[in-house]
Amino acid sequence: MTDPSNMTSIANIVAAAGGLGTAAMGLVDTTKLFGGGPSNFGFGYIKDGLKPYLDALPADSSAYGRDTVVRTLRANWLNGVAKADQKAKAKSLIHLGLTQGKTDQFAKAAGVDAAKLKTVAANVAANQPVDPKDVSVLGQFDAALSGALDLAYERGDQKYRNATKFLSMMVAIVLGGAGGEAVFPGDTNRLWLCLLIGVVATPLAPVSKDLVLALQAAATSLGKLKS
Repeated sequence: MTDPSNMTSIANIVAAAGGLGTAAMGLVDTTKLFGGGPSNFGFGYIKDGLKPYLDALPADSSAYGRDTVVRTLRANWLNGVAKADQKAKAKSLIHLGLTQGKTDQFAKAAGVDAAKLKTVAANVAANQPVDPKDVSVLGQFDAALSGALDLAYERGDQKYRNATKFLSMMVAIVLGGAGGEAVFPGDTNRLWLCLLIGVVATPLAPVSKDLVLALQAAATSLGKLKS
């Protein structure tokens, strides 16, 4: 039968690994102070995915100008605004630019009838009612834009999450190796164990508490069985 003390030792190792992973993620997060740090990961997908729409915006400094819109989207991305809110803000800014930008380019980006979209945009800009027969083109434009936003933000979010996890793992490995060398100087076997703990520390951190509790409960149960 498994020795309860072994279960307790494993629980302690898991707890230490979880703490190391949390510390590594915290250190990576502090680098956001320097120009956004890892928060910049993924924004390139957003710029690329929305490029056909962004290029159609006016090239000026207005609230719906291309540079202003890109800066706004980047600020929201770096600040970690809820993804749904970011998509809604991007759609609103592009809609605002639609009434002032290059309608033909917008139509080409969304794959809709350019003449109808131009008529709708002109009516909206003049605060005039939109002809019911032209309303469908606006719905088609919205559908295409929503699809582009979903693709851009989902890919960007995936890149950000994967990159930050990788950076956290690298930091955890360095911390684990440094700690192993400090506590067990010259002990190669234990140094490799510390490096291995650094590798698993980041993915283990979110579930380490539950694992520790489960291992402690198992150790307690085994102790009662042995007694």
